[in-house]
Amino acid sequence: MKLVIFAPGGAAPRVGVADDDAGEVRDVAALLPPGAGLLEVIDGWAEFGPLLAERSASLPARPLDSVRLLAPLPVPRRDVFCVGKNYREHVAEFGRSGYDQPDRSEALPEHPVVFAKATTSVTGPYDDVLSHAGVTAELDYEAELAVIIGTGGRGISREAAFDHVWGYTVIDDVTARDLQRTHKQWLLGKSLDTHCPMGPYAVSADEVPDVTALQVESRVNGELRQSAAVKDLIFDIPELIATISAGITLLPGDVIATGTPAGVGIGFDPPRFLEPGDVVEVSVTGLGTQRNRIA
Repeated sequence: MKLVIFAPGGAAPRVGVADDDAGEVRDVAALLPPGAGLLEVIDGWAEFGPLLAERSASLPARPLDSVRLLAPLPVPRRDVFCVGKNYREHVAEFGRSGYDQPDRSEALPEHPVVFAKATTSVTGPYDDVLSHAGVTAELDYEAELAVIIGTGGRGISREAAFDHVWGYTVIDDVTARDLQRTHKQWLLGKSLDTHCPMGPYAVSADEVPDVTALQVESRVNGELRQSAAVKDLIFDIPELIATISAGITLLPGDVIATGTPAGVGIGFDPPRFLEPGDVVEVSVTGLGTQRNRIA
């Protein structure tokens, strides 16, 4: 099931079931508790999943392009968990770039590199991304598959990991490279406002029979920059869930961005940073395409 959060004609955001092939969305708010968003739907998925599957098709449809789509989780429960250096070729390009710390190492990480993006960085799949002139001059893009946790837990094993996955979405881990380098850590460079476009859809796991077969891609002004399969992750989704949950309780609605392939701006010589007016498109097979202009 493809779920969206949408704002019809300036009204309050609502949960919808989307059919991207037909270009339609159905408002399912009447089937949910008042004011419910995607977090509440995920929390109550055992009840709401079958209800939406059974009854949403009978509700009136409206064109998808007639509504404004927001991020599926406009205000996540907490900071987004992100994974750095998780595709081999990206490790190499990052090491060569001089932006890595503490040196230009191209060695593969021995363990997942996990950092956070602030909740206030999240923005919609078609909203403008702020360039933050005066704060950063080296803006970069990172296409990523993101995992949405359904059943929380601590100490989750690799074998049980997918039992805790509700579904998936698309994220652009927009990065201020100069802040990332200057501060010798990643939180500030990753967390500027609007620097986490999310969506357009939150897709339940039953619609993704083989997540490793999905292709992650980005385009800048129509030019293909990144393209890699999820099977190429250094640390796969079960490993990421096991690592993060080893001592941290994962919660329903938590988002884990799994890492970006080679082809980011700092991978070019000279680097190709984003400029105001550029349009970045990030897509993952079956999960839709987001399109954001740098403002």
